[in-house]
Amino acid sequence: MSGDSTAKVSVLRLGHRRDRDKRITSHLGLTARAFGADEVILSGDEDSSALETWDSVTQRFGGRFTSRYESKPIRFLKNLSESQEVTIVHLTMYGEPWREAIMSIPEDKPVMVVVGGTKVPSEIFQLSDLNISVGNQPHSEVSALAVFLDSWIGPIDESSKFSGAQIKVQPSARNKQVINEQEE
Repeated sequence: MSGDSTAKVSVLRLGHRRDRDKRITSHLGLTARAFGADEVILSGDEDSSALETWDSVTQRFGGRFTSRYESKPIRFLKNLSESQEVTIVHLTMYGEPWREAIMSIPEDKPVMVVVGGTKVPSEIFQLSDLNISVGNQPHSEVSALAVFLDSWIGPIDESSKFSGAQIKVQPSARNKQVINEQEE
């Protein structure tokens, strides 16, 4: 898929545990946004702080990224699966190799990327159109999501993807350069 596709890309974070997963869940949503997803959906423990973080970053750094909470992720995925209007891609270390499986993802319909947390219910493997592995060794779900999105979406045109920014980072080889549109 190329970076200019209009197919919506969503990320569903399964099994969030408020007391244990705050940081990793926060990073998962930030990675989803930075690598071109359109939304992140949180399930597990309801945690407004994760949603607030993602919304705050989007407000400050631009873009049209959204976040929300889903209380019944299995039912939600069943409905998506039955509709066949969305391709469900489950990132798991037990899946097919990503370099091969990624070619099977249709480019003409939305993609729901499912990323686990705690033990993923076996039903997820059945509901998913593809179970894709970014390596068969234990690793971070954040790294798997970044590798997958980068290879699926491709390079992001930051000037168009993240328009409306209050804060812009000016790339620099030696120092931090931040442009704050509100101060100008």
